[in-house]
Amino acid sequence: VRHRRRGRGRHRQRPGGTGSSVDLFANLSGQLKQDKEEELVRVRTDDPDPYYLRFGVADRVTNAGFAARRPVGHPASRGIPDVPPRDGVTVRQYHATVEVTGLTQNLLPVYLQPVNFDGIDANWYYDERTQVFYSNRARAKGKKYSFDYVRSDYTPAALERAKPLPPTDPIQQLYTQVPLVQEIQDRVASLTAGKETVYDRVRAIFNFFSRENGFTYSLETESGTSGSAIVDFLTNKAGFCEQYAAAMAWLVRTAGIPARVAFGFTRGTRTDGDYRVLTTKNLHAWTEVYFDGFGWVPFDATPATSVPGSNPTIWAPDRDAPAQPDTPGAQAPADDGADSAGADPNDPTRKDPSEQVPAGGPAIEPSASNWPWWTLGLAVLVLAVLAVPALRRTALRRRRLTARAAHVTPATSAVVTRDGVGADPYAADRQILVTGDAAAAARADAHAAWAELLDTMVDFRIPVDPTETPRATAERLVRAERLEPIGQDAQAGAGTTARHGKAAGDLSPADAVRLLGRAEERARYARDPLSTELLVPSLRTVRRAFAGNADRRTRIMAVLLPPSVVERWRWTAIETSSRAANAVGRWGAALSPRRLLPRRS
Repeated sequence: VRHRRRGRGRHRQRPGGTGSSVDLFANLSGQLKQDKEEELVRVRTDDPDPYYLRFGVADRVTNAGFAARRPVGHPASRGIPDVPPRDGVTVRQYHATVEVTGLTQNLLPVYLQPVNFDGIDANWYYDERTQVFYSNRARAKGKKYSFDYVRSDYTPAALERAKPLPPTDPIQQLYTQVPLVQEIQDRVASLTAGKETVYDRVRAIFNFFSRENGFTYSLETESGTSGSAIVDFLTNKAGFCEQYAAAMAWLVRTAGIPARVAFGFTRGTRTDGDYRVLTTKNLHAWTEVYFDGFGWVPFDATPATSVPGSNPTIWAPDRDAPAQPDTPGAQAPADDGADSAGADPNDPTRKDPSEQVPAGGPAIEPSASNWPWWTLGLAVLVLAVLAVPALRRTALRRRRLTARAAHVTPATSAVVTRDGVGADPYAADRQILVTGDAAAAARADAHAAWAELLDTMVDFRIPVDPTETPRATAERLVRAERLEPIGQDAQAGAGTTARHGKAAGDLSPADAVRLLGRAEERARYARDPLSTELLVPSLRTVRRAFAGNADRRTRIMAVLLPPSVVERWRWTAIETSSRAANAVGRWGAALSPRRLLPRRS
């Protein structure tokens, strides 16, 4: 599909990141036509079914055919861009080690979409546009290096969602340039008639190069009389891989879809040493088509049965193989022997047998390097959401339990009877009361402590009766929650002495809950409220008593998902929705057309 002189291309040294131009077509044709098979590369990979090893790209087309542009890039030591996630693509990461034994050019063979490298020195550059590694001075022969790469398995269903690129897109402008040949335009128009998606048009062109349509593989091509090499090939329908790859790229470009020709090796032969040997018979060329949102996707139009180590894919299956039921996976099973191409185990009807690809994004296999970060990020997000109620409850409790030193007065003794009957112990000594300007703040502290007690009861599933007085609630808690009674002689009802100067540990749960009830009672109904010195220790004592009487599930829920917070949020949501519904109703009534009608008597 090209008119170029045979032989090796010229190598011109360029400084910086600009490499020399290589005649890839001439090199490939000369190697394939050699009578003696020579070893060129050895590769070891943990990928059980590797695709083609790739080293060059031809993306410039003239009347003479496709040719390689001069590569331009940056030192490979700077790193390689990560492969972005793509919707509907299963991605797996693998490791490969390559030893170049006979390849003498200045291009390094790698698998498509490498992510990092080891063993490449500063003489080598990386061209992001073509994903090619090249050098101005060094040669690939004798190099041994390793790298990680990702293999993307595209499903037909996913590729069918790709939209055409806009005319102003640089890739659309650069990779659709092709000389206008009327016979080719007519052929493409006939093949793509009625095809609505980009993938359907590409598949129609790909399926055209089949044995059913008369195409055969041959290292000897026949000349024609049309004056155009592409027209002669489509007329004679005989050629080898570079003719098929260039012809398909030409037709795809004529259809207005970006395409280029890639060069490399097929899978080769697996040896006993668990590495693959790639020889001159494995040199190969294929087509790469650009899909918006997916990048460059390989299509091998050469008849698979004629290419040693051919590897048909689910999105570009062997057209000459009989249709078989769908099988899991995106590529044909690997051949551990000679890797001779056979029947494609995938169904060429473009049915998607891979149900593991989610609709919301790419399915990252466990071997991919970034799946732990996605999992960790999701786990942190879930934990953050679950922690919101607990954090809200902790913040509210801390605000309520913050003691105000200005409200605390020196403590003196006061007798508190078990049933609360008898002389008012707080009236006996006025020093435990707060008077004057501090009374308002002490009353607010008593209300806050009582509110905290009620929320604690809700958290531990203890009923709250809003009709009860604080004293009645305290006595109910002493009885229902089996709190220790006050005093040494509970049966006789003898009192004990509770001092405001005691430490928190000196208060029994019953003392603490009665003190909270008495403080709230005086804050509501008395002129002088109770001093707030022991309110915080009392709340802590009562909470520990409630936790000790509750079962494990109640204790866990009281900490992680406090019912008092959840109930408050629920009632807030109900009230907000009610107000919103009332507002909508008022606006609806105000804007109703009935207001424009005359009122009836």
